[in-house]
This record gives sequence, C-alpha cells and structure tokens, in this order.
Amino acid sequence: QVQLVESGGGLVQAGSSLRLTCTGSRLFLGNYHMGWFRQAPGKEREFVGGINRSGGRPVYADSVSGRSTISRSNTKNAVYLEMNSLNTEDTAVYYCAASTVAGPRISSAEYATWGQGTQVTVSS
Repeated sequence: QVQLVESGGGLVQAGSSLRLTCTGSRLFLGNYHMGWFRQAPGKEREFVGGINRSGGRPVYADSVSGRSTISRSNTKNAVYLEMNSLNTEDTAVYYCAASTVAGPRISSAEYATWGQGTQVTVSS
C-alpha cells in the first residue's frame, strides 16, 4: 500500500524545537513535490511549507517563516520539518503530502497523497 508516514510529534514546551519526519512506503518521495500542512482543533487545514522535488528553496507560511526549515533526503526517502521557538499556536496535527504538480504548492487540493498525521502539542 502506497502511503506517507509522519513521525516525531509529541508534547513539548513552548520555546522548544521539534523535527518531524515524513517517510514514504512504496513511494519514492524524490519523484514528488512535498508539502507540510497542519490542522488545529476547530480550524481548517493550513499550509506550513513545501519543497519541490529537486530540493530547491523551500517556501513557508508566514506563521512559521524564519523559525522553520524543510529539507529532504532522497537516500533516506524522507522529508523533514524542523520548527524552532514553538508556541501554543503551533499545536495541531501535522501532515505531509505529496504532489505531482510543479511545486511547491500551497493549496491542499493539489496534493494527492497524504499521511495520517502526527500530533504536536505545545504547552505553555
């Protein structure tokens, strides 16, 4: 079964850092433009950042820009999201997604394959 699997979430304190990992199962991520999204309780899913399949310069949402880094490793078949200076507003389920549309893409509608998500909870 083709799928994406996120890991690295958990309960962290405000001000700390976290690295999320997205790996592919029966899916070579190097063929895809990858995105990270998040969804907080009662809110719509929102774009966090993305990186194109060539590993070019990532793009970030304003809410995480300057304190986040997205990278990828084709040898490990993985994409990473590192976030620093976490605050309670970063609490959400984080998803990675794969797109074949030239990216990175901001709209979730342009991503065909999604992971199940990993919960990130930031305590004050």
